[in-house]
Amino acid sequence: MIQLNSSTLNKIILISFFFYALSSCQKPLEKLVTEDTIIEKKVDSLLSLMTLEEKIGQMSQVRHFSDITDEDIATKFIGSVIHTQGPTPGKDAEEWQARFITLQKKALSTRLGIPLLFGVDAVHGQNTFEGATIFPHNIGMGATHNSKLVQEAAEITAIETQATGFNWTFSPCIAIPYNEKWGRVYEAFSESTELTEEMAIASVKGHQGKLSDSSTVMATAKHYIGDGSTDFGIEGGNTSLNLKEVSERLLPPYRAAVKAGVGSIMVSFNAMSNKAMHAHKELITDTLKTSMGFDGIVVTDWKGYSRFGKNDIINAGVDMVMAVDGDLAFFQNGLKKGIDSEYVAMERVNDAVKRILRQKFRLGLFKNPFPNASLIQQIGSSEHRAKARQAVRESLVLLKNQDKVLPIDKSAKKIVVVGEHANNSGLQSGGWTIAWQGVKQNYKGATTILDGIKKIAKGDVVYDMDATGNHLDADVAIIVVGETPYAEVFGDIGDGNGTYKLSLSEKHKSYIQNYSNKGIDVIVVLISGRPLVVTPEIVQTDAFVAAWLPGSEGDGIAEVLFGDFNFTGKLPHSWPKYEKDFEGTYGPNFWNNTITPLYEFGYGLTY
Repeated sequence: MIQLNSSTLNKIILISFFFYALSSCQKPLEKLVTEDTIIEKKVDSLLSLMTLEEKIGQMSQVRHFSDITDEDIATKFIGSVIHTQGPTPGKDAEEWQARFITLQKKALSTRLGIPLLFGVDAVHGQNTFEGATIFPHNIGMGATHNSKLVQEAAEITAIETQATGFNWTFSPCIAIPYNEKWGRVYEAFSESTELTEEMAIASVKGHQGKLSDSSTVMATAKHYIGDGSTDFGIEGGNTSLNLKEVSERLLPPYRAAVKAGVGSIMVSFNAMSNKAMHAHKELITDTLKTSMGFDGIVVTDWKGYSRFGKNDIINAGVDMVMAVDGDLAFFQNGLKKGIDSEYVAMERVNDAVKRILRQKFRLGLFKNPFPNASLIQQIGSSEHRAKARQAVRESLVLLKNQDKVLPIDKSAKKIVVVGEHANNSGLQSGGWTIAWQGVKQNYKGATTILDGIKKIAKGDVVYDMDATGNHLDADVAIIVVGETPYAEVFGDIGDGNGTYKLSLSEKHKSYIQNYSNKGIDVIVVLISGRPLVVTPEIVQTDAFVAAWLPGSEGDGIAEVLFGDFNFTGKLPHSWPKYEKDFEGTYGPNFWNNTITPLYEFGYGLTY
C-alpha cells in the first residue's frame, strides 16, 4: 500500500479539482472559441475558392437602380446594394422586401452563392420609408443625455430597417462638430467628445444587438475622421487639427465604437492636413485597423473611388467602394489594372474581401439571407412611436422661462399657434427624412406640433400660419420658427470668406415681432439642426425652447409645454451669442475658450 502524507494528498486533491473544473467548463470554453474561429475558417476557405473577379465584385457596392441590371448582381459578383435618393423599391414594405429578395436570389445563384449586404442611411429611424418611426436627429438625442434611450431608439430603428429589407445601416454619425456653419451638425450627437463616446457605444449596441438575429443590423460609425472639424465648417473641407488633437478629441468615440464591436466604418469626404481621408493610410490602416484592432469593413462615402484617389484609397485600407453614378465599371476595371500592374497587392485585396465575408458570416446571411416578413407589422407601431415621443420630450431644452409662463395652462381660453413649422411634419423633421434633402410637407404616420397642442388644450386653438397678428386677444402665442430641411453640403452656411447667416429668416423674425410686446405671453419653439444666433429673439420673448429636429412625433412637444412632463434636456452644444463669433475657423464650441457663448454646453432650465 502506498502511503501518502497530508501535504501530498492535498496536492493531489487540488490537481484533481483543477482538472474536474477544467472538464466541467470545457464546452462553454469551446463554444466561446469556436464562434470566432469557425467563422475565420469559413472565411479563409471561401476566399481560397474565389477568382479575382469575384473578389473585386465583393468590394463593389451599387444602387438597386440605375447602376445595374438585376443580372449584373450575378455576372459582376456584386457584394452590396444600397438604397439612396431615387426610385423606391416598391409602394409598401412587402414590395421593398420582395425587391431585395429578388436581388439576393441573383447573388445566391452564383458559383459560390455569397449573399448581398443591403445598406441604407437609416440615421434617425428608417427615415427612407414613409410610415416608419422617425426619431429626433442625433443632436436632439444628444440633448437627452440619455444613452439608454439612444440604445432603445437604435433597437427600434434596426427592427424597422430589417422590416424594409436591409441588414446594414450607415449610422451612427459620431463626428465632433466645431462650427455650427457645417451643414451636418444635426447628424452628430454633441460637440463633447465624452458625451459622443457614450452615445456611440449605445447606438452601436442598439443597432447590432446579437448581430445574427433577424431584428438587428450592422452599424456604421461615420465619418472617419475630422468631418465635423473642418476649417470654417465646410463640408468636405480641410481639417487642420494636428494628430495630437485628433487623437484626444476625435478618435475616442471611434475607439469606443470599435470596442463595442461596430461592423463597419465609413471614411469621410474631408481632407486631413490637405490629404484626402479616403487615401490616408496612416489613419485608416495604421490607426484604425492596426492600433485599434478594427476587423470590420471600411467603406467609402459617395463615389469615393473616383473622387479621392482611385487605387490609392484601396492601398490606404478601404475595403468596399460605393461604385455609384457610373463608377462600377470604372472601379472594377481600375482595380484589376492596379492589381495586374502590382500597384495594389493581392494581400490588400484579400484583406478587404476577408473583412466583407467576415461580417456576412457574423450577420448570419449564409444561413438566413432573406428579410423577416413578420417584422413588417412593427413598422410605425404605437410602441415604437411612444418611445420616439419620449425621445422628443427629453430632447427639448428650455433656454428661457420669464415669469414662469411655462407650463401653459390647459384651460387657457384661447391659444394662437403661429408659423408653418407648427403644422408640418416634414419641416419639423429636417433632412434625411423620406428624401435625402427632407420634405416640406406632411408625411404618413407623423403628428405635428399643432396636433399635440389641439389634443391637450381645453380652450380654443387658432392657427395663424403667417403671423397676421390678428389674435392679440389670445392668452398665449406659441410661435414655431426655424430652418427648412437640408442635408450635407446644402446645409453649409457661408463660403469660408466671412459671409454667414446663422440666424432666423426675416420672415420668421417678423412672426415673433408681430406678437411680442402686445400684452400676450409669447413662447417660441425653435426647430433647427444646430444652435442659431437668436439673441434678440430670446430677449423679445417670454419663453424660448430649443426643439431641434424632433422627427415624426411632434405632439411630444406639446406634452412638455403643457406640463404633462418637465423639461430635462441639456444643451449638447455651446449656444452662440453673435454671428461675428463665426468669423474665425471655429465657433464658440466646447473647445474654443476665446469666445464666450450665450449659453454653455449642458445648460437647460426646468419648471
